[in-house]
Amino acid sequence: MSSLDVYDPAMCCATGVCGPQVEPHLAQFEADLRWLGGQGATVTRRNLGQEPGAFATNDLVRTLLQSGGEQALPVILLDGRLRWAGHYPDRAELAASLGLAEDPAAVMGEADPCCPPA
Repeated sequence: MSSLDVYDPAMCCATGVCGPQVEPHLAQFEADLRWLGGQGATVTRRNLGQEPGAFATNDLVRTLLQSGGEQALPVILLDGRLRWAGHYPDRAELAASLGLAEDPAAVMGEADPCCPPA
């Protein structure tokens, strides 16, 4: 199965789904990544504020940051190759890129993207 490496801008926590003002697109993206993981994909997220070394040691990510600044983030690599930069893809884009059928029933709200059900 494929691997997805997400290089996020600096956020308060690894997922961006924290604090009093949760951004809906970040919550949905986190749910989409969890869905991908459930489909067998390997998903790794790196936060610029927490893991700057990972950004500096990846030549592609470092080059994008040098040329585009933080506007280049997020940088998302699919199997080590640049797939998206500067925006978060939706579930349909992720599914299509990994050759998966999108599950329309699996949308945000099915469970809290932060915490497992009690």
